[in-house]
Amino acid sequence: MRVSSAAFSELDDLVELWVELAADQRASGSHLRAEANRTPIREALARHVAADGVLVAREGDVSNGGTEVGSSAEDADADGLVGFVMFDIEAGAYEQDATRGMVRNLFVRPAYRDAGVGTRLLAAAENALADAGVDAVALDVLADNEAARRFYRRHGYRPHRVELEKSMRSDTHSKEDG
Repeated sequence: MRVSSAAFSELDDLVELWVELAADQRASGSHLRAEANRTPIREALARHVAADGVLVAREGDVSNGGTEVGSSAEDADADGLVGFVMFDIEAGAYEQDATRGMVRNLFVRPAYRDAGVGTRLLAAAENALADAGVDAVALDVLADNEAARRFYRRHGYRPHRVELEKSMRSDTHSKEDG
């Protein structure tokens, strides 16, 4: 298994992986529509690829038998993508006392889960963010996605901020209700 930077030539494959991720998250309560967001995610992925903010895991052996973190996508056509991580440095309008790296998306195809692929992708993203000088790394996980929550807890992530949501749709509630 190789982990390396994504290439622009892989955008179509990355979009497919993201669509799988979004469809997978629907089971955990995500409101994000998978197919309907192909164009915006392609644009976001392209921006992140240009900024070296997308790493991919590819099938195939590595000569040293381990994970190789590289800067090119050579042999990408021969070795299929099995996962990706998209990350950047948080930017906002407010001054903060810490520079935070953000893991925006991490996905591993189901057939490759529990084989260390997600761990390698996350570690590679964390290393890239640390090299860029971040003080902390943050990410979002759906409350109902227990597997993802366990994965991130095993890797040292703890709740920092909790988002609450209330549905405004119900059989007994309408805009006319007082």
